[in-house]
Amino acid sequence: MEGRVRKTLQLLPLSLCIALALPAMAAEEQEDWSLCPVGDAVPPFEDAPATDATAADRPNAPTDIEGGSLSRESDGENIVVQDNVRLSRGDQFLHTDVLSYNEESGQYVAEGGVRYQDSGMRILAERAEGDQNADRHSIQDLQYQLTERRGNGGAERIDLHGAQGSLVGSTYTTCDPDDQQWQLKAQRIDIDTEEGMAVARNAVVKIHDVPILYVPWFMFPIDDRRRTGLLYPSISMSGRNGLDWKQPIYLNLAPNYDATLTPRIMSERGAMIGTEFRWLYPGGRGEFYGEWMPHDKLPGSEPDRYLRDDNGNPIAGATLPEDDRGLLRLKANHNLGDWFGGRWQARANLGWVSDTHYLDDFSNSLFGRSSYQMTSTIGLYGRGRYWDAGLMADHQQLTDYTVPERNLRYDRLPRANFNWSQPFGNWFEAGLSAEAVQFRHDVRDEGSRLDFKPYISMPLEGASWFLRPTLAWRYTSYGLDANLADSIATDRAKAFADETGGTVTPDLIARFRNDSPSRSLPIASLDAGVYFDRSTTIRGERYLHTLEPRIYYLNAPYRDQSDLPRFDTTAMTYSWGQLFRDNRYTGADRQTDANQLTTALTTRLISEDDGRERLSASIGQIQYFDDVRTTLGGERPIEQGKSAWIADVSVSPSDRWNINVGYQWDPKFRGEDLASLRLRYLIGEAGVVNLGYRYRRNPTTREDLLEQVDFSFLYPIDHNWSVVGRYYYSLLDDKLLESIAGVQWESCCLAVRLVARRYVRNRDGDLDDSLRLEFELKGLGSAGQKTERELRRAILGYDRDDLYLVPPSLITDDNVDSSPDPIL
Repeated sequence: MEGRVRKTLQLLPLSLCIALALPAMAAEEQEDWSLCPVGDAVPPFEDAPATDATAADRPNAPTDIEGGSLSRESDGENIVVQDNVRLSRGDQFLHTDVLSYNEESGQYVAEGGVRYQDSGMRILAERAEGDQNADRHSIQDLQYQLTERRGNGGAERIDLHGAQGSLVGSTYTTCDPDDQQWQLKAQRIDIDTEEGMAVARNAVVKIHDVPILYVPWFMFPIDDRRRTGLLYPSISMSGRNGLDWKQPIYLNLAPNYDATLTPRIMSERGAMIGTEFRWLYPGGRGEFYGEWMPHDKLPGSEPDRYLRDDNGNPIAGATLPEDDRGLLRLKANHNLGDWFGGRWQARANLGWVSDTHYLDDFSNSLFGRSSYQMTSTIGLYGRGRYWDAGLMADHQQLTDYTVPERNLRYDRLPRANFNWSQPFGNWFEAGLSAEAVQFRHDVRDEGSRLDFKPYISMPLEGASWFLRPTLAWRYTSYGLDANLADSIATDRAKAFADETGGTVTPDLIARFRNDSPSRSLPIASLDAGVYFDRSTTIRGERYLHTLEPRIYYLNAPYRDQSDLPRFDTTAMTYSWGQLFRDNRYTGADRQTDANQLTTALTTRLISEDDGRERLSASIGQIQYFDDVRTTLGGERPIEQGKSAWIADVSVSPSDRWNINVGYQWDPKFRGEDLASLRLRYLIGEAGVVNLGYRYRRNPTTREDLLEQVDFSFLYPIDHNWSVVGRYYYSLLDDKLLESIAGVQWESCCLAVRLVARRYVRNRDGDLDDSLRLEFELKGLGSAGQKTERELRRAILGYDRDDLYLVPPSLITDDNVDSSPDPIL
């Protein structure tokens, strides 16, 4: 006999007392389970009905009971279903040999081959009994398999009463059932689902049956609610800090804000405290971070580095930064709503350090020393359909003791900018770029600047061509303080006296003095290009082959700008992008004169099968019809003739190979200004080898600026073992920048990594060493300092997902005088 019961009979709540218990201690991070076999501790039940229902569908779903025979005992209250009993409700399925249920008391007993399955787990048990009315349940001798995330285990008994529950003799692991390399076992776990917390007693973590951690009592969350408590610590060793222990403490202060305190102990230096405070509300968000160290032993052990210069001479006014060292950072934004046809926002990014040695002493990354100043900004920003605007202020703080304060960029207090661009009809586009700035500095002369650049363009284009003539007018005016006006006038008087053979007199200086200089000139340009394409076949594969010639003509008359100051302007590094710009300087203090034509050609091979670009090759050059007379600082004018050739080639002959080559060759000096190579080869499913080389020379002085080589790899030795390494070296300075060597063993559920690192920690080239050992129990957490972030930074492709990131350009627009940056 088969029966169908439509009533609010609740299925046995097995998933509630297991899925929210031991598995809740699992780490929530995405893990790599590619090494795991398909086998499960509890295989799927083939007789379970197929369903797309979830746990949220259960309250409104009916309960269906099917069985070989259904009978009612003599008292009329007990219903007994036996011989292949099947219950289903939403995503839940229960199978047992015999089910006895009392309608009046709500008591039930399920015996013999109890099998349970829902959208999150599967369970095998010998017996289950309980009282539905009292909401009491007990399950004996069970095994479970999680399905939403990897994990399996068992328990001697589970007792549940309402929101309270206990697991006795429970285990949890993410390993294969036939090869349990690690296991977490707890004598008893008490659960409170209303509070979302559990308490484990006498918990032991074992690796290959060897206990490595025993905790007599600890509390942990069993759901996603945020709670106050300890986070995973970070432990490392280094030659500078000794044993370095960080213990984050999370504080759940309110639903929309929280804090994290991080006490830190460094055996060679002392104790410090860090704090992070975050907030979120409908109109914005923010984050505050701070560190404070009351006393640091490091300066006292190396006093000369703080009190003397590179030549060993005492530094006037220098003191040891031993006490009250710290760092502050505030990031926040607030939406102000819609004003004047645009959306406005207030943003702040403020920073402060206690001394110029701080970042050097507390950073363990080459990137920690990549800048010699910390910038703080605050402002209002608006954006509309055709415009954007801002009113802001920024301040610079020196963070590198090797750099004089005079080298700091100017503070801009305040700065206002406005940009507008709008089409008119079908033929024209008009726009405007405007900026007003007040420049401030502690040790340099000051002033203000107004820059105004309207333009009109006629963008014409078709499916395979474009033509964009543009006419602009640039006007820039200054207001200089007396000292700056005098300084510029003196420099101009000296230059004039040198040219004429005269002498510098007060009258000559007064002749050149101007406290409100200005510059005004027209700028005309024409940008045009054509796209040709055809289908071609190479070695049996079909490609779309493109040919893309492009020309760019620029004309701007010469203006004498020697009376203009230099606040925030530098010369751009010669690069592919500069071939198509109307100025070779950043900032508004200089506008190049020009009568020049850029000719460039790009060709591509695009696979018609998968759309991938297998080849991209570009070459370009500037023809200077007149000398470029505008200069900045010690620059030399650009003579009439041809610029250096710029070539950039990217080749992907297969999905495993990628080769990028950049080259600049100057016909005047018959030598290269830049040569770079970036090569990548993928090994198997996880391995990668990177090789990079970069050389750059100053095109004016012909001085070598940098020559670096970078080699990194992740090489899988076998199914479990792999080695990692990096060697980043400056050939020009004969100096190591960073070296990494490590070995890692990884299985389905366990990983061990040992990584040694040597790296430059400051601009003086001082080296520091570190050794990191990490044990990762996949699905539970890790012990030791995490190494993955460092390896992903150093080895492009360590995580295969990173291969889809855009790599750094071979030829950048960065200042060549900045610190060396990685080329991979």
